[in-house]
Amino acid sequence: HARGMLYWHSRHGFCGVCGAPAASRHNGHERKCTNIECGISHFPRTDPVAIIAITRGRSMLLGRSARFASGMYSTLAGFVEPGETAEDAARREVFEESGIRVGDVRYVMSQPWPFPANLMLGMVGEAISEAITIDHDELDDARWFSFDEVTAMGNGSHPDDLRLPPDISIAHHLIRQILNS
Repeated sequence: HARGMLYWHSRHGFCGVCGAPAASRHNGHERKCTNIECGISHFPRTDPVAIIAITRGRSMLLGRSARFASGMYSTLAGFVEPGETAEDAARREVFEESGIRVGDVRYVMSQPWPFPANLMLGMVGEAISEAITIDHDELDDARWFSFDEVTAMGNGSHPDDLRLPPDISIAHHLIRQILNS
């Protein structure tokens, strides 16, 4: 919470409407334009992100971004666009990044992620296609892993030293939920 608020305050010292200074109010949860003719209130922005763990039978689709720690694979995610449901965003992002089509999607949990101001909307879904076509602008790699491989990634015993995201992340919890169900 603190990181998200500090980020917002550091970038919103002035009114986005008229450019006058904006003063912090209500314990820092609002910035009000000091121009009496404008006087608009500004509030922190939260960007929704759809993050989804995809399965097909007893396999899970995981991807690897260039910015990830070496050997780490995770669920796929992306921003929800205006006018789009979180479920449709999840399907779109998975298709754009991996070429996989997704059928049923179920909301599971959420997590605030202040890097810088996101709300992760966690889902699980079932793939209705299998052939992967990687968008290399988004991912270095994407592949199907058996549940046994994913379990090994989670407990540090994968033969290729592949791992899951840290347990503070919603991706980790989505993966664990699937493995434990």
